[in-house]
Amino acid sequence: MSLFEARVQAQAFDLAAEQARLSALGPEVGAIVSFTGQVRGEPLELEHYPGMAERELQALLDDARGRWPLLGAIIVHRHGRLEVGAPIVLVLAASSHRRAAFEAADFLMDWLKTRAPFWKKEAGGWVSARDSDEDAAARWR
Repeated sequence: MSLFEARVQAQAFDLAAEQARLSALGPEVGAIVSFTGQVRGEPLELEHYPGMAERELQALLDDARGRWPLLGAIIVHRHGRLEVGAPIVLVLAASSHRRAAFEAADFLMDWLKTRAPFWKKEAGGWVSARDSDEDAAARWR
């Protein structure tokens, strides 16, 4: 049994519920690594292309699945207006062993920052991509 799911939604996600879904995959699950990104500094507006964003997130999951022996992985990315402290993105990776789960979660976040079609707008305008995000993703090429 496996679970590889990508969602884009306006509402907040439930970390415990998502982790429980991966735990329920069976006794082979020995590690689940999670990352939750949240709004810092000031409120922001997140926009995306519906359909395209979900397809790109699923492609990222497929890529991770080909690189590591994952039993499951979930990406949930929010859109809309988000206040400071609100969760933006959730990445979970499940494997039999911790190293694969850690590396897959790290890979997914690095690629989300550079490949996923989301745009951030703060009070001062649209937020540009950061060179540090591109540098982090480059290690996976």
